[in-house]
Amino acid sequence: MYQIALCDDEQTELMKTKEMLSSYKKLHPELDFEIGTFENAEKLLVKVQEGYAPDLILMDIYMDGKSGIEAARELREMGKKSRVVFLTTSENHALEAFRLDAVQYLLKPVSEADLFSLLDKQIEVLDYEKQKYVALQIDNKIIRVMVHDIVYCEAQGKRQYLHMTDGTQLCVHMSMTGLEELFTPYEEIVRIGKWYIINMDHVEGLDSQAVQMDNEQQLYLPRGAYQTLRKHYIAYYTGALS
Repeated sequence: MYQIALCDDEQTELMKTKEMLSSYKKLHPELDFEIGTFENAEKLLVKVQEGYAPDLILMDIYMDGKSGIEAARELREMGKKSRVVFLTTSENHALEAFRLDAVQYLLKPVSEADLFSLLDKQIEVLDYEKQKYVALQIDNKIIRVMVHDIVYCEAQGKRQYLHMTDGTQLCVHMSMTGLEELFTPYEEIVRIGKWYIINMDHVEGLDSQAVQMDNEQQLYLPRGAYQTLRKHYIAYYTGALS
């Protein structure tokens, strides 16, 4: 399921965009997505801080209180990688929007044709992201494990424990190096020291002592690991690794 967030302080525009999204959904019954509406940026940010993780955000720039640009900047500072599309009446902030890794910038009034074309492209990208997986042997069975569902991996002897977003753990009998090699195609997966492999998409923050994961686990860093991890973290969230 995809989560799509709409954020606009003009109620008429908010409902117009929601109706177009509903029409798109009727044309594509195979797609499963929920639409969340927010009348200002503050409400959206609070919801995100509570754990809401929209895959796609359609957001106005000029709003009372925080602007869309300010909201997008806060989302990036929180390490959130939701795909952001700005719907606005002005071209003045286009450059700044793309610096914040906005995927598109549409001028109002947004037509149904333009919005549908945008959704086609973004859902194709999201589908690709959800196809990222590794095949692991667990309990004598080969299963596909989605990369995004892995928060971090922890070595315990010859066993590796994968801590998942739903709170469960998967145990695989292989070396940490062997597990690391399976993640080679995915830049969000990083090994730190002998004991951990972490998913950058689930990092809430880090300092010289530890990295804080979004499942409330704090992983202590080995000596000398901080600077390398910090550089990778910044590069990943600014798109410098792409």
